[in-house]
Amino acid sequence: MDYLGEFEQLVMLAIMRLGANAYGMTIRQEIKEVAKRNASLGAVYTTLERLEDKGLISSWIGEATEERGGRSKKYFKATIPGEAALKQTLKATEAMVVGLEPVLG
Repeated sequence: MDYLGEFEQLVMLAIMRLGANAYGMTIRQEIKEVAKRNASLGAVYTTLERLEDKGLISSWIGEATEERGGRSKKYFKATIPGEAALKQTLKATEAMVVGLEPVLG
């Protein structure tokens, strides 16, 4: 079972939150708005490539659009193994938090 690093978790969660609208720029924006964390587009794409190499996400190329000068967007979605890895990682984190509520608030 793959465990995800912190930024990999954020990227996976953003992909799942965005659904069919998950591509590099929207993933970056979702992390910024929801997690309140700045991330470079390069860091997002590096992580997306790593997650895809591990088989935890898949991608496809959308239609070319005029607003992008005829370029296509590359969209991403979590795979079944990716969802399982995310659940396992989140469960491990939750287990580590148990008992720390007085300290963490």
